[in-house]
Amino acid sequence: MADFQTVAQVGDIPAGEGRSFPVNGKLVGVFLIDEEYLAINDLCPHMGASLSAGWVEEGKVMCPWHAWRFDLQDGTWCDNPKIKTDSYETRVEGDDIQVLVPDAPEPSPPTKTE
Repeated sequence: MADFQTVAQVGDIPAGEGRSFPVNGKLVGVFLIDEEYLAINDLCPHMGASLSAGWVEEGKVMCPWHAWRFDLQDGTWCDNPKIKTDSYETRVEGDDIQVLVPDAPEPSPPTKTE
């Protein structure tokens, strides 16, 4: 069962920027926006660029490779709201910035065919 994992300390992520961290087998981009930590999948679904290296403006991050923009609240692609990247719950415990990345679902067993 997944639990919150500490990724950084308060002050490690500058306001209006993001940093990438491995959490529970995924790369997660953690951003500090308006004194709130937000976390989304760090890999752009288009070509895999690090979103935490992108330009952040008005709660959105722009992919540094092809300018796809994602809402940092919920991972929605701004040009097509039907497409999203994963977003994750964050919290601050003391000085620890923590992120909750759920476990990957268990694979289904193969079915027999006769």
